[in-house]
Amino acid sequence: MDFPARIVAAGKRGVTVDVGAGIAVGTESPLAITLLQGIGRGPRMDLVLQKATELGVAAIRPLLTSRTVVRLDEERAAQRLQHWQRILISAAEQCGRSTLPVLHAPASLADALAAEAGTPWRLFLDPAAPPGLPTGITGAQAAAVLVGPEGGLSPDERALATASGFRGLRLGPRILRTETAPLAALSILQYLAGDLGAGPAKEPA
Repeated sequence: MDFPARIVAAGKRGVTVDVGAGIAVGTESPLAITLLQGIGRGPRMDLVLQKATELGVAAIRPLLTSRTVVRLDEERAAQRLQHWQRILISAAEQCGRSTLPVLHAPASLADALAAEAGTPWRLFLDPAAPPGLPTGITGAQAAAVLVGPEGGLSPDERALATASGFRGLRLGPRILRTETAPLAALSILQYLAGDLGAGPAKEPA
């Protein structure tokens, strides 16, 4: 919801604003997608967070996996969260969203998978999965998408995801980078959910 506002007074000690009635805006997707993202190196992770926000993701769970290059102690994790939150705010302002994605603290893969146990649609990007896009997602209310860091998920982690109810998803014949894969997956899911349009464009007669 947006709130129109008018500055009525401004001074060195503060600003007085007259806030009007809320106006409903239709910028949120009908499909609440949680992105479980293996933490990538600085610019790559920043790009994923920025573009995922623009693509309407509802929540983000940064993951510490066996192949995660970035290592975070408690202090660095807190600093990263603050930095990432600023990226989400900036991206939301740019694309006109009134709601920020929920940004969770970095967690282990096992904990993140357990947290999504009740999500109806659970997918993880796997270049070894059979080809084909998910069917039947139209009308769904929630989905979770798991993406590995640089180097991808290990065989044990893919097995854990499968055991946790996540279905492997292959996005074409090429292996996508950790910052490309989630954006491709989010775009596809949002399109299937109707967030990016009612259907494929028709060729002119």
